[in-house]
Amino acid sequence: MAPTLKPLLSLTAADLMSATVVTVHEEMSLQGAAHLLAQAHVTGAPVVNHEGKCVGVLSSTDFVRSVDKNRPATHVEPDRSSFCAVWQIVDPDQLPEEAVHNFMTRDPVIAAPATSIGAIARMMIDAHIHRVIVVDHRGRPAGIVSATDLLAAVARADLEKMIPLEARKPHQTMSC
Repeated sequence: MAPTLKPLLSLTAADLMSATVVTVHEEMSLQGAAHLLAQAHVTGAPVVNHEGKCVGVLSSTDFVRSVDKNRPATHVEPDRSSFCAVWQIVDPDQLPEEAVHNFMTRDPVIAAPATSIGAIARMMIDAHIHRVIVVDHRGRPAGIVSATDLLAAVARADLEKMIPLEARKPHQTMSC
């Protein structure tokens, strides 16, 4: 997200989004996708078809579901020192070699670049998700707005309230 001087509630998806998008092809193996996302240090990505159109989203939740589907039910006492439960740990090499399209979340939540910050926030809340895919006029991923991007915009707006207006304007020197 690029810094902007626009008021918080006038920000759009284009202002908020990360334009560098890691995408996963729908025919890629789930195991390959897990390695790709781990290397990119992201927890989810748009899934695209052969035309580059966004057809789904693959997130850490989908990986956990895939493991849960293939793992026998066992009772494990949680370790009090852990930050996550045993069932949330996924070994990429233990994932199926099946194609991503069998595990992805279909009907991704998408937005146009001109979508307002408020609409993006409502989409996330209503769908219980952490990212919205910003698509171009052909349905191809152009960026991603994450919950972190929204929080960064709120924090920046709060900081700007505390900085006097004079300090925000560039100083100009006058010549005689």
